[in-house]
Amino acid sequence: MSAQPDLLYSEEEEALRAAVRDLLADHCDVPGVIARTESDASHDREAWKALADGMGLAGLLVPEALGGQGATHREAAVVLEELGRAVAPVPYLTSAVVATEALLACGADDLLAELASGRKVGALAVALNVAPGGAYKVVRHEGGALHGELTGIADAAAADVLLVPADDGGLYAVDTTAATVTPQVPLDLTRPLAVITLDGAPGRLLGDAEPAVRRALRAGAGLLASEQLGLAEWALTETVRYLKERKQFNRPVGGFQALKHRLAQLWLEVVNLRAAARNAADALSTGDDADLAVTVAQAFAAPVAVHAAEEAVQLHGGIGMTWEHPAHLYLKRAKADSIAYGTAGAHRETLAALVDLQAP
Repeated sequence: MSAQPDLLYSEEEEALRAAVRDLLADHCDVPGVIARTESDASHDREAWKALADGMGLAGLLVPEALGGQGATHREAAVVLEELGRAVAPVPYLTSAVVATEALLACGADDLLAELASGRKVGALAVALNVAPGGAYKVVRHEGGALHGELTGIADAAAADVLLVPADDGGLYAVDTTAATVTPQVPLDLTRPLAVITLDGAPGRLLGDAEPAVRRALRAGAGLLASEQLGLAEWALTETVRYLKERKQFNRPVGGFQALKHRLAQLWLEVVNLRAAARNAADALSTGDDADLAVTVAQAFAAPVAVHAAEEAVQLHGGIGMTWEHPAHLYLKRAKADSIAYGTAGAHRETLAALVDLQAP
């Protein structure tokens, strides 16, 4: 019988949260994030340097023997909650989680050490919308070189090394300078996408692609729920705060019964999302029913995050529709996250298969 999951935060995790929140308050304030989305430099390299080099968070999932922190997915989940709360434009999920998990599956110790130290940023060259266990596009391996085009690759523009699956079943490390990275227009400007074109690029074989990609996408999907939790909590907290201050007919708007009901329903959804996200992080850290926990979390997380962001926009009234207010950043991130690593519908289908629930 499996042990009961621990959904509570430890003192160490709360201390980590406080440190990350303080750092993001200094590096990822709202005006700065909005200004960055209007520039050509989508990624905040200073914030990433502070997270990766200053705090060592890029190596949370990397063993201490390789220069990492030797922590678990629970700690990484706390970091992602805060990054979601700040809609921070940093490649943490794609590099410190997804690419790192792929390298852990392959045993690429030298690359792991470089990612853990923050000296390099990695990106798995699989489209952001691919679910764990889903089909993904590969490139052609011919004559010791890689040829082909891959689309929808998240944070490729910030990466120093690309982890590319090929048609021979291998996963190859490709230096970004050997590839052509063309930006795509994303909905979420804080997590840019790109097309990767390989025309005879040299690649170093790391290992088998299929188990590495599956492991990486499972961790990405499971910990994405924590990012969605942070996003939803921000939306709920800020909306409640605004409705307490905003007055209509000489009384706080938040005092109207209909709005109380909407906020109460949203609070319940966010609380349930926290349980699902924490369960996924705990399962990933222990390996106990991780497939089931990740699928449950992603089947639930996307609708809640989108609903929270939509309520934030609507209940802030006219100001919520402006570019200067950050609500649109959260709505775009929530909508983009809703198809990242598989849609909620795809995860519900996977869940049905896992528990042997036949379709009607």
